[in-house]
Amino acid sequence: MKFVVTGGAGFIGSNLSEELSKGGEVTIIDNLSTGKIDNIQELIDNDVLTFVGGTITNLDLLKEIFEGVDCIFHQAAIPSVQRSVENPMATNEANVKGTLNVLIAAKDCGVKKVIYASSSSVYGDTPKLPKVEGMKPNPLSPYAVSKLTGEYYCKAFFRAYRLKTVCLRYFNVYGPKQDPTSNYAAVIPRFITRALKNKPPVIFGDGKQTRDFTFVIDVVKANILAMEGDVEGIFNISCGQRISINELADKITKIAATGAKIEAIYDKSRPGDVRHSLSDISLARDKLGYDPDYSLEKGLEETVRWYQKN
Repeated sequence: MKFVVTGGAGFIGSNLSEELSKGGEVTIIDNLSTGKIDNIQELIDNDVLTFVGGTITNLDLLKEIFEGVDCIFHQAAIPSVQRSVENPMATNEANVKGTLNVLIAAKDCGVKKVIYASSSSVYGDTPKLPKVEGMKPNPLSPYAVSKLTGEYYCKAFFRAYRLKTVCLRYFNVYGPKQDPTSNYAAVIPRFITRALKNKPPVIFGDGKQTRDFTFVIDVVKANILAMEGDVEGIFNISCGQRISINELADKITKIAATGAKIEAIYDKSRPGDVRHSLSDISLARDKLGYDPDYSLEKGLEETVRWYQKN
């Protein structure tokens, strides 16, 4: 089979591309605005995939790349809530216009299915836990709005053109290849890299907010299951358990085994951040056959080892 991974040089996209390349012909399109060529350099050197430097806002380029392709894994996006608050126009351009371009090109080229990377942020701060797919969305940031808009476009293209689409709502993905140096870096790589240097974790807010963290290999698994199954629709993808940020900082400090007593530094809360997040994954279990292989502890141990080596 032939696959295209948009944003394939990014954190999730590169892990997904590596797995797909074991059984298919993979082309990556990425403008490297947030992705890194180092994430896929070994795959390029070994001729197991093709890299195209370009942007999903270029519809003509997408149509050229998508010709004869079986499935599109649409991972490309500006992925930060904070960045979307600072620059909503750029987020809209990449996440909304870019997604519409992907769907138009897929339709015009006869692609069989598009797997879309959505986000748990579409639920917002609705108090009910766990989050289920049928809940009314309540996006709190331009990023969340952009991801929800992408879902609506996916649904519309299925209804109007019978283009099969699957939307996977990721919950706080972490793991190898996640960039800890970005101003918009996720909490786990920031905590790990600081712990390995005996530096205290910086926590925004009081640290009592909770998250449902998902190891990247489970996300890769969910994407492949969505591609292989005869399904369409929206599915939560997570570990199905939550932990407070304070507890997370403690766990990472212990796993990193620095031997030092490190007290966290607390900073003000960030706009657009939700208070609590927990996913119900029963629909993904039932329809996709998805079941996470990694507990938080197992995933953190593997992630810490990767950062120690890299």
